Amino acid sequence: MTLAFAAVIFGLILLVWSADRFIDGAAVSARYFGMPPLLIGMVIVGFGTSAPEMVVSALAATQGNPGLALGNAYGSNITNIALILGLTAVLSPIAVHSQVLRKELPILIAVTALAAWQLADGSLSRLDAGILILVFFVLMGWTIYQGMQKTPDAFGTEMEAELNAESMSLKKALIWLFVGLLLLIISSRILVWGAVEIAVVFGVSDLIIGLTIVAIGTSLPELASSLIAVKKGEHDIALGNVIGSNLFNTLAVVGIAGLINPFAIPAEILTRDIAVMAGLTLAIFIFGFGLRSKQGRINRVEGGCLMLVFVAYTAYLISTIVA
Repeated sequence: MTLAFAAVIFGLILLVWSADRFIDGAAVSARYFGMPPLLIGMVIVGFGTSAPEMVVSALAATQGNPGLALGNAYGSNITNIALILGLTAVLSPIAVHSQVLRKELPILIAVTALAAWQLADGSLSRLDAGILILVFFVLMGWTIYQGMQKTPDAFGTEMEAELNAESMSLKKALIWLFVGLLLLIISSRILVWGAVEIAVVFGVSDLIIGLTIVAIGTSLPELASSLIAVKKGEHDIALGNVIGSNLFNTLAVVGIAGLINPFAIPAEILTRDIAVMAGLTLAIFIFGFGLRSKQGRINRVEGGCLMLVFVAYTAYLISTIVA
């Protein structure tokens, strides 16, 4: 048991560190190869912050732990919105200037609805997973088109300033890209082993472990980058990190896990976890899209409400373990 807890803690620390190195290496490498800053922010950073969830869920599905894979993906989405955006907004209200992010918010709503519809029959088949991956690639095509546009956008401007502040050489960036990816895989294996061992010893489902310990741990890169972004006044980067990560999680992470190992869906995922995720997604759409004004904004009160939802949801999950 002690070894399992140590594996989870060490795995999470190494996972967060390697994800940070991987993102830095990928973003700087993309800049050297001439990729526009907006595209780097939307694709490279969005993919990078979801890399921990992707690797962990893929390994969990491969090892026959689909609950851990699904719990990690949806739990991370809930954590991203309720904890990360909530805490960030409480520290500094988030003003949404980017028109690109305003376009992505309704897309996130549609993707969440697609996920709920697919799971309504109680299973995630390879066909369902294939549809998720197809939608993911279509969305990536749209994202690349948006990122290549010359139209000025606040998200792209903030990302350009962030990239210009980084003085890493191309050689170093490529090294960190390779090392970060390698350590991501190693740390994910350690984390999955420890999480499964804990679930077995305590007699709880790997779904609950995925929704709590693993989901919070794999969301730490988003938390760190969002807090740093807001501290610098880069509000659109903070929101963009969460939107991009949730799109990747819902489509690519769940899709890859489903292709590897189709599985039955516990009823509580639809009635509890998907419902909470959908409600939070709708909330940030209302806050961030700015239905009552031309500019969206997540203020401290709204951020506090998001955090309360996270505390209540997590407390409920823990209560199911104790019971």
